[in-house]
Amino acid sequence: MPQAERRPNSNADLALADRFRATRRLMQDLLEPLSEADATIQSMEDASPAKWHAAHTTWFWETFLLRDHLPEYQLFDEQFPFLFNSYYEAEGDRIARGNRGLVTRPTLEQVLEWREHVDQAMEALLEDTERAELIELGIAHEQQHIELLLTDIKHAFSKNPIGPAMWETLPAVPAHQSDGWLDHPGGVARIGHQADRFAFDNEGPAHRVLLEPFSLSRSLVTNGQWDEFIADGGYEDHRLWLSDAWAWLGRCKIKAPLYWREGEQFTHCGWEERDPDAPVSHISFYEAEAFASWAGARLPTEFEWEAIARGQDAPDNAPQFDASAGNQLDKAAPPQPVGTGELFGDVWQFTRSSYSPYPRFEAAPGAVGEYNGKFMAGQWVLKGASCATVRGHSRPSYRNFFYSQQRWQFTGLRLAKDN
Repeated sequence: MPQAERRPNSNADLALADRFRATRRLMQDLLEPLSEADATIQSMEDASPAKWHAAHTTWFWETFLLRDHLPEYQLFDEQFPFLFNSYYEAEGDRIARGNRGLVTRPTLEQVLEWREHVDQAMEALLEDTERAELIELGIAHEQQHIELLLTDIKHAFSKNPIGPAMWETLPAVPAHQSDGWLDHPGGVARIGHQADRFAFDNEGPAHRVLLEPFSLSRSLVTNGQWDEFIADGGYEDHRLWLSDAWAWLGRCKIKAPLYWREGEQFTHCGWEERDPDAPVSHISFYEAEAFASWAGARLPTEFEWEAIARGQDAPDNAPQFDASAGNQLDKAAPPQPVGTGELFGDVWQFTRSSYSPYPRFEAAPGAVGEYNGKFMAGQWVLKGASCATVRGHSRPSYRNFFYSQQRWQFTGLRLAKDN
């Protein structure tokens, strides 16, 4: 999510009803700069149209809350479930993911009318304590799609030869990363969600792991360091790359992070001069692994990263979007990794841990059980949130996950080494 005015309380500290309203309002605020064409375009199969994100999150509330728990509720449109279901097999047929950009109707205006209808109907359930856990899931789900909307529209705009901007200018925020390493003595660490607040099912159950002594870099790898990697022939040296990664490089002709060209990078404000001190972003796991090898280090495991982050939680000054209720957003600023000296924010950080279930993991019953568990194969865990993450959405136990080649999210890396 984009950066915004700093406020004292995180989104997670607000009342459930207020967080629902703030999150719903935030999604709509981000649609305001977009034309009908902007909101409908789908630039690749991994991405979805902005209008689809607005509609799918509304489908989630209508399906799992209103339809199932408000007896008198009637669907706004009987065709919408087919158009805006994502991957829930238990909810029946749906449009193919790659065809979401073909849904020119309903219009964005009609989707917004649907959102208003659902928001009004949801008021009857917001104080229902029996539905609180499901409402929490719905809020977290919409916050994820807010981040996806931002990253997907950035990719779509980058494909336009004129490089259009969603916002006028990037905020001027100086980088202030710290040097050195955070040392950990190793030993038994308790991993996974351990607090009373909401967490996704894939963050638990909490369990113990044995760590060897290690260190985690205080700073994220920067654009300037990545320029050194390129200048040293990093993309041409097969010794640095995994076999699959080397084949991917040749097949896709990868020579730099996504959105880079000579001295510039594409942002939500169009093409901008690249800051050498800002964290590198929009890299794949393949690239992160190769850079770590070049630097004489390695990627951390998710357990190492969490052991260092445990107890820190995402700070209020981390560069994440603020969706605090009770404070109408005057203007949402574009997301930008700037380097904060914190473990949270800026970019999602690759780990060398495969995305797999924790010991004793059980998926939730019913359709919502399809939310995370069925994707636990062939992906890598990322930690820490990004500049496009709603404040309060992340935590030490949070497990994001992507495939090896994916780069359109705000993904970067922090190095680790053995002691």
